[in-house]
Amino acid sequence: MDKETDSSVLKEGFLVKRGHVVHNWKARWFVLYPDSLIYYKYDGTKKDSSQRGKITLPGCVVTCPYLEYENRPLVLRLQTQNSAEYFLEACSREDRDEWAASIISAVQKLRPPDGQSQSAVSKGPKTLQLHNISLNQVVDSMYDVYNGIKLTNHAEQGSSYSNCFSGSAVVDWLLSMQLVLTRVEAVTLASALLEEGFVRPVGLKSVEAVHSSGLNEQFLDDSTALYSFAETFKKRGSVKADTSLTGMEMSGKVLKRGFLLKQGHKRKNWKVRLFVLRAEPGYLHYYDPSKDDINPAGGFSLRGCLVSALDDNGIPSGVKGKVQGNLFKIITQSNTRYFIQAPTRQEKTEWIEAIKQQT
Repeated sequence: MDKETDSSVLKEGFLVKRGHVVHNWKARWFVLYPDSLIYYKYDGTKKDSSQRGKITLPGCVVTCPYLEYENRPLVLRLQTQNSAEYFLEACSREDRDEWAASIISAVQKLRPPDGQSQSAVSKGPKTLQLHNISLNQVVDSMYDVYNGIKLTNHAEQGSSYSNCFSGSAVVDWLLSMQLVLTRVEAVTLASALLEEGFVRPVGLKSVEAVHSSGLNEQFLDDSTALYSFAETFKKRGSVKADTSLTGMEMSGKVLKRGFLLKQGHKRKNWKVRLFVLRAEPGYLHYYDPSKDDINPAGGFSLRGCLVSALDDNGIPSGVKGKVQGNLFKIITQSNTRYFIQAPTRQEKTEWIEAIKQQT
């Protein structure tokens, strides 16, 4: 995740973004360019073609701080020239203010010379807002044995696909369950399921649509476009921390906080977590940035822990997936292993040194 050699990159890093269709929060990797802010889905591997959206900066207005979210005090708002709104949350006030300053600076440089008015931008139709729909509940209903979507087998150009469903079947099912009123709304909701990884494209037509179409055209209401549930979808609970959380361990002074990628204990997938390092007593807690919950998803005492950097050449032992670079490992006193990836080499070094001081 080190900055690319592209000299046009002004700033990059993790921010938590509120969704447009369903107002959930997801951690995304943001890259600021002189005229745009592009964000990617990032799971520990290279970004490749995982771009999720682009925010154009000419005429953009930045509000920082944006205090409408009681449980999210570190949010800034971007309003584009065509009135589209983006809500982004940083890991700290310093990080939030740095992002705001960098974006404002880029916007100011894009302003036309005095005497030249900016071209008017017509406002298109507002994006469908599905405020009260939980994607998790939708997928649970789709997966239901009795009333869920029917899984079938399909063949396409000599390849066979099992336990899948067509795009039009998804739209039909959403309408039959009265989750939406129109096919357009159904496609919008199905697109959100696709973007958030609950369903995945299978077959040539659906895969090509994801790679070549705009974000609003990736899901196809088509009887020959095939989709299936994500392979990782299953009922699951969160991994418990090494020790039960107590008021004492949460009372320590916060020394450092930031977004890091953590490998899961059971499924070995990589997720962005907000890590908070505390001293006296020394504890490391991590939070799910997609939730408003003030309680950490896990944490452990740093007493007796071993922390070490992992080699950037190849995939170290214990690490799953094609994850390389900026990795370090923590072994707790109870011999639990945590594999963590930092956004940059500098941050990896800073985290290791800060953690060592508390062990």
